[in-house]
Amino acid sequence: MTQGFLSGADFTINQISSQAIPLKEPLKHLLIGSSKAVTSTIHYLQVIGYADVGDWSPLLPSPNPGEMISIFNRPILVQ
Repeated sequence: MTQGFLSGADFTINQISSQAIPLKEPLKHLLIGSSKAVTSTIHYLQVIGYADVGDWSPLLPSPNPGEMISIFNRPILVQ
């Protein structure tokens, strides 16, 4: 009898705790522009504490002449 009660309690606790914990989803940030504009923005985002410079991909050429791309992946909480 006690074992059945505990099993039900464990299920309820797990169900409640899974609802209380927000989920993290991946979010990709994509900067596209001149190498100067992309690099400047990456440094600004570090200054304000959003993302470290080393977390961004190296500058990659875009299909458009004169444009560069950098990508940053960050999980965000989704409620």
